[in-house]
Amino acid sequence: MIANKKKSRLRRKVKKFKKVSLTALLGGFVTISVLMTLTIMVITSYTTQKQSLINNTLSVNYASAVQMSQTLNSLFESMRKSLKYGAAHFKNVDFNDKEKLNTTLDLIHNSSDYFNAVVLADQMGLVLSRSPYSQASIGTHVSSEAAKAAIKSKASYISDAYVTPRTNRRIVFLSEPIVDPMGKYKGMISGSIYLQENNILDLSFGSQLKTDNGTYFFIVDHKGTLLFHPNVSRIGRDIRANTVVQKLIKNQTGQEQYTNLDGVNTLAGYYKVPATNWGVVVVSPTQIVYDQLNRQIGLLLLYIAVPFILLTLIVLRVARKLVHPFVFLADLVQQVDKGQVELPVVKPHWNREADLLTRAVLGAMTSFRNKTDQLVYDARTDVLTGLNNRRTFEEVIQAWTHDENPFAIIVLDIDRFKLINDTYGHSTGDEVLKQIAKLIQMSVRPEDVCFRFGGEEFVVLLRDYDSKKAYEIAERIRISVEESVLAVDRTVTISAGIAEFPMHSRSETELFHLADNALYLAKEEGRNRTVIIQTVEKAK
Repeated sequence: MIANKKKSRLRRKVKKFKKVSLTALLGGFVTISVLMTLTIMVITSYTTQKQSLINNTLSVNYASAVQMSQTLNSLFESMRKSLKYGAAHFKNVDFNDKEKLNTTLDLIHNSSDYFNAVVLADQMGLVLSRSPYSQASIGTHVSSEAAKAAIKSKASYISDAYVTPRTNRRIVFLSEPIVDPMGKYKGMISGSIYLQENNILDLSFGSQLKTDNGTYFFIVDHKGTLLFHPNVSRIGRDIRANTVVQKLIKNQTGQEQYTNLDGVNTLAGYYKVPATNWGVVVVSPTQIVYDQLNRQIGLLLLYIAVPFILLTLIVLRVARKLVHPFVFLADLVQQVDKGQVELPVVKPHWNREADLLTRAVLGAMTSFRNKTDQLVYDARTDVLTGLNNRRTFEEVIQAWTHDENPFAIIVLDIDRFKLINDTYGHSTGDEVLKQIAKLIQMSVRPEDVCFRFGGEEFVVLLRDYDSKKAYEIAERIRISVEESVLAVDRTVTISAGIAEFPMHSRSETELFHLADNALYLAKEEGRNRTVIIQTVEKAK
């Protein structure tokens, strides 16, 4: 009796098990398999893109820090040249002629935006003239330790940033000695920069302190004191505890991910300013990378949602007859996810349902791959002009230098582009950028590579060209821009600098800097011209 009861219960369990249809079971298994495969693909894509975006952000921030430090260094060198010019002028001037002293000093001060104040003092530190004029200062002796040190040194001098006791201004002080024709020290001409007021530094970098996406930069002196920061209230603070600042104090430069003093995980590029021993740090919160990545993955999921739902419905209907196609598709997805095979050309299947399913899966994979390829394309291409971006430039120039391919580099910059934006608006400025990008592409060979380096700056790499041939190309571009009718009712010009690998340098970083220096000289010589780096060296 007991045995019969056990057999009866066993038969009931078997009947319950048989109620699960094979179609539903197979459909469930295949659905889970496809879902897991797609999940793996999304996770793999997420991880890969995350590291790529982090590395790209670090590279861009480091490049920005290098460029800013070079700009700062160039500014201070120009300031020194301005003071040296003034010192050379005053060596033959009678210090008793007060009217001439005031007029000359005003001319030196007003000829540039370098200094907030320019002072002329004799060898004893007595103030003879000041621009802007201040009667209270004339006839008094210099009181700051920096000015006293400059008088004592009788040489070129640049101070640390310090706070004046009376006005509570944060100042950087530069001076040049004045020596008469007999070689006797007469005094000094000095310039003061008020770091938190309008000056050439604020004009050059004030608008760049913080961008819309959260990226910002700050500047510290060699002691770790903040000189520039988006939050003005923090200027003057000692931030030596900051990991990156510690490395700058030790004269180290580079890029890294770290946690700042506020506990925010950030991506930083940092570089030293040789002229002042300051440090420039460009910072992006790591969260902006995750926000961008989440948006991209969200778009990917949106694109594959409809094909996946369609695929699931088809699988549930024809699972029993499509066991073999499912195995084929699962294997294919796994191989494609590993990058081992290309997606095959769709061929008609003997079974109508299997044929539809195969096409749906391949369509979903193609959509996913196209979107991934688009992400990679966007990461390497400038959205506005369609040219390659700075990241691609770094990859190409590193590859060419590594392979020892001789080439020339042209760095081009639109003259007075800010005036175009201010006069006609940024949308017109963007149109000018696109038009000039097309002119550049039309002027080079297919094997040459064009880049938009940032803002109004472009770079062209010319394979197997020396600097003379590159000069012809640069002039062709310059003349075509000057003679073209662009989106503004005025002539637009460009300036260009050229360097050659390996003649001028075997380092891609130094090679770019040399070409950029040549561009800077072209700007100084009046713009709308091309300068080869050899010209720069001979001029020096």
